[in-house]
Amino acid sequence: MTEIIDGEAVAADVRDAVADEVARLADAGVEPGLATVLMSDDPASETYVSMKQRDCEEVGIESFHVEIDADAPAEELYETIDDLNDRDDVHGILVQLPLPDHVDQRTVLRRIDPEKDVDGFHPENVGRLVAGDARFKPCTPHGVQKLLDAYDVETEGADAVVVGRSDIVGKPMANLLIQKSPTGNATTTVCHSRTEDLEAKLAGADLVVAAAGIPEFVDGSMLKEGATVIDVGINRVDADTEKGYELVGDVDYESASEVAGAITPVPGGVGPMTRAMLLYNTVKAAGLQRDVDVNLD
Repeated sequence: MTEIIDGEAVAADVRDAVADEVARLADAGVEPGLATVLMSDDPASETYVSMKQRDCEEVGIESFHVEIDADAPAEELYETIDDLNDRDDVHGILVQLPLPDHVDQRTVLRRIDPEKDVDGFHPENVGRLVAGDARFKPCTPHGVQKLLDAYDVETEGADAVVVGRSDIVGKPMANLLIQKSPTGNATTTVCHSRTEDLEAKLAGADLVVAAAGIPEFVDGSMLKEGATVIDVGINRVDADTEKGYELVGDVDYESASEVAGAITPVPGGVGPMTRAMLLYNTVKAAGLQRDVDVNLD
């Protein structure tokens, strides 16, 4: 029987732990604050930001939101980030991606104060992650780690395959899996669009993390019997539904669930964890900036 990995339940546990730490920080005179910046007319981005604001409210984190017209000069966004960097009541800054074409994403990521970079994308934080001394782990890979831990998935000595090499998920995920930690010590292969004979790589994998951004790219025929499958993808595909579409992952759930020992659904798997780990990082950032210990691990 394939075990369904319930991201909603694990995320709820993370939010409970975060709420406890928010209350403890309040006793020390610290109120964690997260600023979200939206420079897009994309409805999906607007939805994501509103969900993050609701998450903050649920656990007691103060949320601040700035909207910038998508056609505004890039300098307006840069100046907004500078202002947020200088605010003592803002401990974390999240600039919602993607950005308009005329805005350089790398400049934006480097503009955020590394101590307020709760996404973990600033080069300083990336370097610390690679060195094994992470300040903030990127939310999605860290969320995957929490799922593996919650479901007692053995990673030490396991053969792991990460499908996808993005800076946001693929690269940091692979790095976390190879590090010396309770959810690391795996022998990890990173595959991508140029990988030859992907099926052969997946056939021996005890753990598969699919993050290629391609709908139902991995199916059950590619998987090792009993493998743990973590589906990071969330893709909108046309469907005969009221909305005219449905959400699917990077894994063909129907066929994969017949082979896997454990699998995350889409939605309800990794997605809730990404949002929960943003709250986690914001509280950690507040503790670091105000020199108050935070007990979340």
